[in-house]
Amino acid sequence: MKPNIQSNRLLSLDILRGITIAGMILVNNPGSWSTIYTPLKHPVWHGLTPTDLVFPFFMFIMGVSTFMSLRKYNFKPSKESVWKIVKRTIIIFIIGLGLNWFGQLSRGLGAGENFVTAATQHFNTIRILGVMQRLALAYGFSAMIALYFKPKQMIWLIGTLLIGYFFILFFGNGFEMSEQNIISVLDRSLWGDAHMYKDTTLEGVRIALDPEGLLSTLPSIAHVLIGFLFGKMIVETKDNHKRVEKMLIWGTILVFSGLLLQYGCPINKKIWSPTFVLTTTGFAAQLLAILIWIIDINKRSKWSRFFHSFGINPLFIFVLGGVLANVFGNVKIAHAGKAISLKGYAYSVMIQPWAGDYFGSLVYALVFISICWLAGYILYKKNIYIKI
Repeated sequence: MKPNIQSNRLLSLDILRGITIAGMILVNNPGSWSTIYTPLKHPVWHGLTPTDLVFPFFMFIMGVSTFMSLRKYNFKPSKESVWKIVKRTIIIFIIGLGLNWFGQLSRGLGAGENFVTAATQHFNTIRILGVMQRLALAYGFSAMIALYFKPKQMIWLIGTLLIGYFFILFFGNGFEMSEQNIISVLDRSLWGDAHMYKDTTLEGVRIALDPEGLLSTLPSIAHVLIGFLFGKMIVETKDNHKRVEKMLIWGTILVFSGLLLQYGCPINKKIWSPTFVLTTTGFAAQLLAILIWIIDINKRSKWSRFFHSFGINPLFIFVLGGVLANVFGNVKIAHAGKAISLKGYAYSVMIQPWAGDYFGSLVYALVFISICWLAGYILYKKNIYIKI
């Protein structure tokens, strides 16, 4: 029997990337935030739900893709390679800021402000950080590290980042959901409360504690670097069966490490705890291995075509989802003698009466995903790839 050699791009990589983007859009766009099935909600603080997996899975795949994209530079710093990384980091960060600004603009217009006022008068409250900004910083630092450090050195660097971050959390009230948390303290000293995400504690208190805080970017860099090392493993292991075997073994080691260490370092997405990094990168490696076995070895890919459209233009579709969410949530139409948002009309008037609260909220999210998918599918059929 001939070994299953993979010489071209793994379809499973695009599919996993597409699954994560679809998942991120799903959990960000329920019909109502008060009626969400538990698996589709983040824990208030410590813990792990399926929703917590989609963002770190995307960052893991970003690490894998970073290895593949830097191969053409032979992992050596040059004017071209460094400039590409810097430019991409800046663009992604600015897009994230632009999304936050568009959200302010949309809410202002929805509240009846004129365009100029809505577009210019809210810069003192615009959120500085966010999902795209975290992607930008984690990619930028990890890609630069890949140019200046060898893979064996990266292993030590990953360990240093995670262990060092644990001690920062331990001595800086980092496991406490309060504004005394070192993550909140640093962000408030840099940006101020007005430019931060506000979270709600178990007691219902609103606090300035950003889940994409600047300090918690440190372990997210380690997160991407782990994905980078798995990318190296994938490329250097030509037999798909061996790839699956190695990824399952190392993925399981990471998962068990995170689960065992959580008794001293809780798994927590909002602070991107070291055990969160270990557990989610392990799960991501296991899922990718399973997808390689299903799609690239057994050639069962028909079921995955829906996700392929998300996977080839992931950042564009994610940004589109953010733009549409703001439009649907703030553009008002008249109904029953009062103004109601497009989202409110779709959920409360068209879906919820027959689907109920919780299922209706899920149906709205699925319809929203379908709209985003349609845009991605059109690009896919026209062979349009929007790259940064």
